[in-house]
Amino acid sequence: MIDVSPDPTDRCEPSVALSVVIPMFNEEEALPALVGRLRPVLDGTQETYEVVAVDDGSTDGTAVRLAGLRADWPQLRIVRLRRNSGHQAALTAGLHHARGSHAVSLDADLQDPPEKIPEMLALARTRQLDIVYGVRVNRSSDTGFKRRTAGLYYWLMRRLVGPHVCAQAGDFRLLSRHALDALKALPDQPQVYRLLMPWFGFPSGEVTYRREPRVAGRTKYPLRKMILLAIDSVIGFSVAPLRLAVWLGTLAFLVCLGMLAYTLAVYAAGDTTRGWTSLIIAVLFIGSVQLVCLGVLGEYIGRLYTAAQRRPTYYVAEDTAAASTPTAGVPWPGPRRDPGHRPDLLGG
Repeated sequence: MIDVSPDPTDRCEPSVALSVVIPMFNEEEALPALVGRLRPVLDGTQETYEVVAVDDGSTDGTAVRLAGLRADWPQLRIVRLRRNSGHQAALTAGLHHARGSHAVSLDADLQDPPEKIPEMLALARTRQLDIVYGVRVNRSSDTGFKRRTAGLYYWLMRRLVGPHVCAQAGDFRLLSRHALDALKALPDQPQVYRLLMPWFGFPSGEVTYRREPRVAGRTKYPLRKMILLAIDSVIGFSVAPLRLAVWLGTLAFLVCLGMLAYTLAVYAAGDTTRGWTSLIIAVLFIGSVQLVCLGVLGEYIGRLYTAAQRRPTYYVAEDTAAASTPTAGVPWPGPRRDPGHRPDLLGG
């Protein structure tokens, strides 16, 4: 049993009211539009805030442009990772370093509107909620294929993981300091936050919005990464594949019994030359089931092996909020790599 209550010795008083965490990977083109919409919203809240921009090893001009923006925007804080560690790892870095009493995670592509942040903060305070999800009620800006696959993903997750998974809720959410401390207390940090956060059971609410087109640049989640995300979600939060392997093995056993009865019947009839096709089919079927079961077991064993290595999820090269301290650039000691972590899957 894991105790996810925050460690009293690890608590610190929030220095700002609101932190906005934005993982970034090659988002140079989107930065002007992001700042143009985000800064007026945050300035209008009359709250003390910080914007934690996590540069996830960008290879374009994102780092240079962030440095230029910070010169005119003192609330902008840059956390630069040493290499591309993946979107969820960058999000983890931002949330672990956030100093606000509340933190909102937001993507840089503006598909999730920053104008909803004040509404999320007001809802959390009014109803004393630890989590407020941004739920997409209109995805007309996405392609038909993307809408259908996303609907299938959430349908599957709600049936495998549980109905507590919020349908159509991505990584646009608000977390209280209590929820942030619970995240930091986890020994092995799962990487799929849209499934992890409902697992905690914190009081939560929803804010609905229309999903907008990407403001600039190209998506960082092509079909291949979406498929791998679905695989990681299923294996990381459910034992259903192992149970499926059991049922496949049971089915293969029943088929073998049927083939045995058929073989005995053919032998008793004195016709032993027939049955070659059915025999080959049975051999191929059983071999396929065995390979599927071995593949499922291999996925789980591989994640256990990765977890046993206990490599940090990310390394921080620079944090502008701590540039004058001797700990700047020291990797966060707490979170560890998730058994299903794949940098190529969760990259930006």
